[in-house]
Amino acid sequence: MLENIQFANPQFFWLLLLLPLAIVWYFFNRKKESASLKISSVKGFKITSSILPKLKPLLFVLRLLALAALITALARPQTKEVSTRTKTTKGIDIVMAIDVSSSMLAKDLEPNRLLALKEVATEFIQDRPNDRIGLVVYSGESFTKTPITSDKSIVMSALREIRHGIIEDGTAIGMGLATSVNRLKESTASSKVIILLTDGVNNAGFIEPQTAAELAVEYNIKTYTIGLGSNGMALTPIAYNADGGFIYDHRKVEIDEKLLEEIADATGGKYFRATNNEKLEEIYKEINKLEKTEIEEFKYTNFEEKFRPLALLAGLLLLLELLLRNTLFRSFI
Repeated sequence: MLENIQFANPQFFWLLLLLPLAIVWYFFNRKKESASLKISSVKGFKITSSILPKLKPLLFVLRLLALAALITALARPQTKEVSTRTKTTKGIDIVMAIDVSSSMLAKDLEPNRLLALKEVATEFIQDRPNDRIGLVVYSGESFTKTPITSDKSIVMSALREIRHGIIEDGTAIGMGLATSVNRLKESTASSKVIILLTDGVNNAGFIEPQTAAELAVEYNIKTYTIGLGSNGMALTPIAYNADGGFIYDHRKVEIDEKLLEEIADATGGKYFRATNNEKLEEIYKEINKLEKTEIEEFKYTNFEEKFRPLALLAGLLLLLELLLRNTLFRSFI
């Protein structure tokens, strides 16, 4: 309880230096406060012993305690309670465009590219509590998995459901980018961002990536592009076996990095290359730092004064001292 106490006027504690001075003054002047009578002999007087003269300094102690309490009250002890409220002043709308082509099942990332992406993307979404996020998936064609929303539980649930095979195979980068632009073009957010990830070369769709990039520029949408895949060869699905599973073989990783760089440069974004799980995680962390949401924090401070009990205590001590001085100790003063 005491650790929460602070003093609004601590300079008044300098007055406590008066207490030792008062004690010194009392020590040298205590005999003057008592009446004395000098006689040559006390024979013939009946002498009775009383403890009251010995308790007489109690009156001075009461005055000292009252003074100490009054000085502490002047220092204004108080408790402070601080509460804060945050408000998003400049939010960001983000669409994550995710390639779900069969090559995303390649095992150069653990356990494969798609699952590694979903794990890192989940952390990214959780780190953006004040932004709206949507999901677009594409391979040979594209569609909106989740419109931009502030409900992160919906976005993460949709992310978990993403898998290969839900649409025609292929890599339609232009379609994925165009669908993402369509989701953001009517947004009124101060910043609009697309994070487009692919592990291949544009080979499908009826919208050219350059055309989609021009649309992003027109609607002032920044695009970060990520090329996913190791350098060299990767264990990649090449065909189906009899039970419906994939047959894997080592294939050369081919990513159209020049195209991805052009899209990022044209829209004011940045191109990244993720060759392993750690690099992919670092990329999303860097994007997280690059796109900062402006938060306004309002701080409210509530002070509760605690001097009143001390002032009351000082008054009661002085009253007690006055009563004792004029009653119990009256005949000795």
